[in-house]
Amino acid sequence: MAATPKRIVVKFGSGILANPKGTTLDDRQFRRFAAEIAGLVAEKHECVIVSSGAVAAGLGVLGLKDRPEDLAARQACAAIGQSKLMQSYSTHFANHGLNVAQLLLTYNDLDSRIAYQNVRNTLARIFERGTVVPIINENDSVAVEELKFGDNDKLSAEVAVLVEADLLILLTSVDGLLDASGKTVPVVEDVEDVASLVREGKGRFSVGGMSSKLQAVRVALDAGISTFIASGRRAGRIPAIVAGKRAGTQFIVPALSSETIEREI
Repeated sequence: MAATPKRIVVKFGSGILANPKGTTLDDRQFRRFAAEIAGLVAEKHECVIVSSGAVAAGLGVLGLKDRPEDLAARQACAAIGQSKLMQSYSTHFANHGLNVAQLLLTYNDLDSRIAYQNVRNTLARIFERGTVVPIINENDSVAVEELKFGDNDKLSAEVAVLVEADLLILLTSVDGLLDASGKTVPVVEDVEDVASLVREGKGRFSVGGMSSKLQAVRVALDAGISTFIASGRRAGRIPAIVAGKRAGTQFIVPALSSETIEREI
């Protein structure tokens, strides 16, 4: 029997969209992600992508080898790279008969009652089409939260709340939250119990670390949204999570009973 369609928000961080040097976009990653998301759309799931990567794309265009130190330069890279980022998504989703829609948001949009409702209405119409995948990024040329703090982690949680998602998947360079021995913690029932496991290390071209991801997890769980952190470098993580299989770290919504958890897993 086919799985019940879900509304899913998937967040792609900078570190998994760029090549190992972080100076250009990794075409193979976009090809695989598009194929995996397209497979979910074919199963009638509604998918929203929250994507970083504009700065890395801009570095490639400008021929820079390192992420600029000053904020204005990073914003310039993001402004230049955003079109390249969307071009990559558009090209690879087109291979599956899908179009993409670009939404650039700031936190002011999410704080404004009118703008918030406008975004919800826009996404609702996009979902009705069934053949369009919305790609959301912070508007880095005018806002600074992603560039300075969280690599779109918090934004992805806020978007998940906005669209009343069933599932939030944060894809990063590690396969979930790691314990003291470096092994992935498969299930977390209380985020506060694992806060001490957070390591502040992050990739050379990434902004958000595990701390910002756990903050995003808290926002999503408070809204009743089941959340996963998993590796964006391992194929099949997205469809596996949606299918209820073990992958990465699953964060349980506190209100769920143990019986419900066992049934979902």
